[in-house]
Amino acid sequence: MLLLKNKTENNRQELMKTLKIMNNKSPQREDLPVNSAEKNRLDKNETVPNTFEVLKLFFPHLRKVGRIYPDVIIGKEKAGVSFALGVPTVNRGDHGYLKQTLTSLISRMTVSEQKDSVVIVSIADSNEEYFKSVVGMITKKFKQQLKSGSLEVISIPAFFYPSMLQARPSTEDSHKLERWRIKQVLDFCFLMLYAQPKATYYLQLEDDIIAKKMYLTKITELVHNITSNNWLFMEFSVLGFIGKLFKSEDLTDFVHFFLMFYKDKPIDWLLEDIFQVKMCNQEEMPEKCSERNKQIRIRYKPSLFQHVGIQSSLSGKEQYL
Repeated sequence: MLLLKNKTENNRQELMKTLKIMNNKSPQREDLPVNSAEKNRLDKNETVPNTFEVLKLFFPHLRKVGRIYPDVIIGKEKAGVSFALGVPTVNRGDHGYLKQTLTSLISRMTVSEQKDSVVIVSIADSNEEYFKSVVGMITKKFKQQLKSGSLEVISIPAFFYPSMLQARPSTEDSHKLERWRIKQVLDFCFLMLYAQPKATYYLQLEDDIIAKKMYLTKITELVHNITSNNWLFMEFSVLGFIGKLFKSEDLTDFVHFFLMFYKDKPIDWLLEDIFQVKMCNQEEMPEKCSERNKQIRIRYKPSLFQHVGIQSSLSGKEQYL
């Protein structure tokens, strides 16, 4: 645990050095808002709500730590907006799509949409070089968005992951795939919990997609035109977990469900399961329920997000979608 803690602290210190160097090189030196987990720790008498406390129900090793929070937060910690867009990112070796993804997400918002939303990039990788490269790219290319609060960067603390993900990775493909799926579920859950108090709605994305023009305008129109608020989630892409929109008030329930079965299935399969649990009656035959669900699912067509990544976040895997 001490080794992991020191490694996390090293990441934070390297980030501070990177930001300091970039600020010194800037013609008009302006400090970016950077917070560390230390700043946000609770004193004994404080009672600030912490959405991450739910994690301690599922992971006994987290009960030994104090307040759970991202190691580093870059941005203004914006809240009270309509939409939070979650973009988890991991190292893909020589193939990086994050800058392209962020450019499309931000450039295809209107000015008013940028003010009423926040894009959250969650670095879910312990590779220090990747950590520094992401921070360097974002603070250089998206400095204005960081300063305005429409973009944030967080890093997931290493101690969050259970021991099964801390052990030396297996060389067997089946074990690598299992670890990758498990970690993906946990990464998404952490990001969901961080985003929950910030916005009315949460949109799950990935770091290798391109957004279509006016994507957020179309999402907003659909949300406002739905006559009933009794929907579970909306789908703006048919691929995996990309483009799924949730009401933020429901995210804790989703996270509970995902964490109960995170070892058993990929997160997009678990999303299908929770849809069946919520929408099917006990008396119904599975076939009938499945057919009925096809009619009531809210799926926007055509897709608003195009998957562009060929190199998967699973090392050594290529995907053409």
